Amino acid sequence: MRRAAIWTVVGASLTLAACGQGSSSTSQQAPAPPLTPAQVKTLVASLPAPYNTGDPEHGKAIFTQCAACHTTVQGGSNMTGPNLHGIFGRPVAHEAGFAYSDALKAQSFTWDAARIDTWITNPRAMVPGTKMSFVGLRDAKDRQDVIAYLKGATSPAP
Repeated sequence: MRRAAIWTVVGASLTLAACGQGSSSTSQQAPAPPLTPAQVKTLVASLPAPYNTGDPEHGKAIFTQCAACHTTVQGGSNMTGPNLHGIFGRPVAHEAGFAYSDALKAQSFTWDAARIDTWITNPRAMVPGTKMSFVGLRDAKDRQDVIAYLKGATSPAP
């Protein structure tokens, strides 16, 4: 009789775990559906000039360089660099579970379009001692486009 009770508990636990209902579930939040082109346009328009003129499609193509180290989706994993979902308005060095350099942890700003622009121009000039090895994007229009892409790719629906 005791063996049957144990198997009942084991079976129930496996069923709950399979449904994601277990008490110690560590699953991440499901990603939100992609934004519509109109929603992305609204988000980009909310950026200050000159970033509100950025081309998110061109920015997406440029961002492929960044995608080797960064994810942008809600619930995405940290890689060599932190997940960037929710980057706009987030305090520097505050993505949970990412091991930031001491140099970046010593900073006290919030990410906005202008800070991201300065960062992706030359991360090591902005924060000497950062672990980020990216050399930067020299072209201002490319940076505006990447920022427009990030606004749409890392923000919740408006």
